[in-house]
Amino acid sequence: MTSIELAIMIASTVLLGPVTLVALMNLLLWPRRLKHMNVGSGLVSVLIPARDEENNIEACADSILAQGSVVAEILIYNDGSTDGTQQVIDRLLADHPDTVRQVQSVSLPAGWVGKSHACMKLADCAHSQWVLFVDADTRLKPNAAEKLVAEALHSKATLLSAWPSIEMQSFAERLLMPLLNFVVFSLFPTPISRRRKGASLGLAHGACILAERHTYEKLGGHELVKDRLFEDTALARVWRERSENSQVVDGRQVATVHMYEDFTGIWNGFSKNYYPALGSLRSFITFQFYMGVAFVALPLISLYSVFGAGSDPIYLLAAIATLIPRSLIAIRFQHPFWPVLLHPLAITVMLTLGMRSWWRSAVRGGVAWKGRTYMADGIVITDD
Repeated sequence: MTSIELAIMIASTVLLGPVTLVALMNLLLWPRRLKHMNVGSGLVSVLIPARDEENNIEACADSILAQGSVVAEILIYNDGSTDGTQQVIDRLLADHPDTVRQVQSVSLPAGWVGKSHACMKLADCAHSQWVLFVDADTRLKPNAAEKLVAEALHSKATLLSAWPSIEMQSFAERLLMPLLNFVVFSLFPTPISRRRKGASLGLAHGACILAERHTYEKLGGHELVKDRLFEDTALARVWRERSENSQVVDGRQVATVHMYEDFTGIWNGFSKNYYPALGSLRSFITFQFYMGVAFVALPLISLYSVFGAGSDPIYLLAAIATLIPRSLIAIRFQHPFWPVLLHPLAITVMLTLGMRSWWRSAVRGGVAWKGRTYMADGIVITDD
């Protein structure tokens, strides 16, 4: 074995071993099904923050109205929409006066991210024992609310997030959106998080978060994360810091979400979240370097060496090894397999997007999203 071959073998083991182990753990040990039992009626207030969601909010509300008697009310907050969102809300209010209510909108206070403020205002007006925050592009499946409450009671969780099924239609979505699950679940060990209480093991997806209302109020709710763009996981971690139990479950059987429709939507959406999600410049640099070396440089060097004169099969094995964690996540979430083969390309696009997110949010005046400008450090928020 040459020194280069030895270096490739060591690099593959060190860089790919831990993430492959975590991905395998999530494939085999993270429960796929939620508890399901009759939990009673009128237990859940479903809360929808909405900003420019005229194309989504009615279908979202319809999926909630189909949940049955467990849902006591649907509350909607119009967060300064400039499209036809209010007209759709008015129609829902007229068609379902006993169930749907609108929370009065106010100006966004200084120091608040729009979504966190909307969620807080919604929770302030809720009456039920449980509050379920859903994004307007979330669609709840039958009995979803009942299953979430049953699972929360079973696991003694006062904050429970369902990681939804991500709907993908376009080529760009199928290529890039699986990276969200890959990054999270090749690094985050969900079976360990179910048993250990450390704050760093908090995780949530903002599309579907259930909270016990009295605990939410006692801790301070979304005010705890009022200046965080990546408020969902931040809330789960603060929950654990305050000695409460937060959990994340495989929510594909309870919720679907269609986050972005095309490459432009993905580019703009993740530009907003990418750098803030990593928390600091040091974490960002470490993440970018690791992903670039492990999933772009290593497979390309290995494949190049495969076709070199007198190459050893170890190079081919190293190239294949870089696809194993992505393949395990694809199996877990039933993603199409062909994007796995383009994994280095997808990671390259992701890293480029990450650099834009850092540049725009930390250096060049912020990232624009739905008429607001967000900066990552000591977040400054401005309305356009």
